[in-house]
Amino acid sequence: MTGNHGALPALDVKLCAPRGFCAGVDRAIQIVELALEKFGRPVYVRHEIVHNRFVVDGLKAKGAVFVEELDEIPADQRDRPVIFSAHGVPKSVPEDARGRNMFFLDATCPLVSKVHKEAEIHDRRDREILLIGHAGHPEVIGTMGQLPEGTVFLIETEEDARNYQPRTGRQLAFITQTTLSVDDTKGIVEVLKLRFPDIVAPHKEDICYATTNRQDAVKVVAPQVDAMIVVGAPNSSNSQRLREVAERAGCRKAVLVQRASDIDWADFEGISSLGLTAGASAPETLVEEIIAAFAERFTVTVNEVRTAEETIAFNLPRELRTMADVPSAAE
Repeated sequence: MTGNHGALPALDVKLCAPRGFCAGVDRAIQIVELALEKFGRPVYVRHEIVHNRFVVDGLKAKGAVFVEELDEIPADQRDRPVIFSAHGVPKSVPEDARGRNMFFLDATCPLVSKVHKEAEIHDRRDREILLIGHAGHPEVIGTMGQLPEGTVFLIETEEDARNYQPRTGRQLAFITQTTLSVDDTKGIVEVLKLRFPDIVAPHKEDICYATTNRQDAVKVVAPQVDAMIVVGAPNSSNSQRLREVAERAGCRKAVLVQRASDIDWADFEGISSLGLTAGASAPETLVEEIIAAFAERFTVTVNEVRTAEETIAFNLPRELRTMADVPSAAE
């Protein structure tokens, strides 16, 4: 794909692949769309279904109403469906919904649910549980909320891991947030294993396949380009990690933008190469929008750099499976 403006400076855009929507995000968006199709509007969604304003605004336009807590739903609307976001929720949330006789659909990513199950298994086996993650992130709040308060202890940094003092004398186990930096997490895990050789690790790494694949692609592209753009929201953990990975991989300028209108063009003066990727909750249309914006200022050539293939898809909730032939948001 080449721009038409011969007088403009040349720009080689290296497009990371995989990028953008993962299977968990695609499933969550599809759940909202299918619920609207089946039950009509409004459908309530607790928290942003995924951390992307463009996606959320699109669903609002179709009839989704976003709330942070169930008590924000008007009493005369409590017969309407409620959907829990892809990040997962504490156990108290579905319990609260049942207590209010609400009908709810759980759009929690199955890979996040896997971490929830690991936490419950460790608890049943009387282990002291450490969660590697970022304080305040909805996924971390949801995972810690699977068990009583004071059961799961948060580790955010290698320093936290070095300073952690076991609370109970029980065997230690760790789990992780699914959207972390692979390299940061590796360092934390190494500290924990050095200090506590018998600590129980996940049978399979908790960081999800999509997080790993997108970071691996950035590691390949970032050293080859003058600047890098990550398409994603500021509150998207996996998007923020992609920007950090690009910087660590040797890219002099790596920025996170949500839309083409967010670009500070001064950041890209004089460049001849650009890396471009998107977080797991950013749709491809935003990537195309940014390429088009650069094509107005440069003679653009786009080359995709693919480091992995992704074919994973997750099942829908049984209440919606008969409607699975309705097109997905990513199609």
